[in-house]
Amino acid sequence: MSTVSRRPALTPRQLTRTDERLSFVYLERCTVHRDANAITAQDAEGTTHIPSATIGTLLLGPGTRVTHQAMSVLGETGAAVCWVGEHGVRYYASGRALSRSSALMEAQARQWANPRTRLTVARGMYRLRFPEEDPAGLTRHELLGREGRQVKDCYRAQAARTGVPWRGRRYTPGDFTSGDAVNQAITAAAQCMYGIAHAVVTPLGCSPALGFVHSGHELSFVLDVADLYKTEIGIPLAFDVAAQDEEDVGPRTRRALRDRINETSLLNRCVDDIKHLLLPEATGSSDPGGDRDVVTLQSDHGHQVASGINHDGPEDYGDELW
Repeated sequence: MSTVSRRPALTPRQLTRTDERLSFVYLERCTVHRDANAITAQDAEGTTHIPSATIGTLLLGPGTRVTHQAMSVLGETGAAVCWVGEHGVRYYASGRALSRSSALMEAQARQWANPRTRLTVARGMYRLRFPEEDPAGLTRHELLGREGRQVKDCYRAQAARTGVPWRGRRYTPGDFTSGDAVNQAITAAAQCMYGIAHAVVTPLGCSPALGFVHSGHELSFVLDVADLYKTEIGIPLAFDVAAQDEEDVGPRTRRALRDRINETSLLNRCVDDIKHLLLPEATGSSDPGGDRDVVTLQSDHGHQVASGINHDGPEDYGDELW
């Protein structure tokens, strides 16, 4: 039998598309290893095989150990890996996911670098969240004010719908249990949504740090994308979970959100929304940038030339570089 090290790396065409993957898999108190192109989770109850190419984000909770070979196959298949705390509500670190084309990253950088287009994208995000309102002409301060009012209205509306008492948003960083049941559920839902957003942003080749609403953090764009679905999915689901029972709010929120994400094909929608925001002229294209594994060199006047050859000479070819 061939060893893992002798197996060829997967190509982009062999990978499961980001929008067709499971939303996330949460593991705790187990050892994560590799078996061919699957990962295995081994604990006292036995071993579970999980096809690595079908995972959007692997959340590693307390008590997990992961082997080098497991991380290798997860990197090959483009799954995001996040190390999280108890209940999955603390984000510690994440592993690099796979991307081939820089098309969306370059588009994101262009939109972000110009203050006018940066504001245009921020307005586009507001329009996606609240389609009944027109943010055209609004300043950033006005956008923030309207967003705050919309979120407050959402809290009140969900409290009235579910009958859950609402005393305001209360969350102490590092102390999940300090809030009441509904606040715990909102926190758990938000943290899971950050993982989902990260699972889409990184494999698409975007920068998690270049945000259009949030700024100054390594996950600013991840926070931007996660917020797109806060009032539609995250907050209503959190109130539903809190209305059912006040026990085990964190795990139940995580499972309910996973089911809701898969039922609504949120990953597919998230991919489309990011492409629409960053490359509006390419809307309708199935995959801006495609699954290309191509490197070119930048030349004058915006031209791209082939890499891997020596361009010193009239024929523009020569020995391969490196």
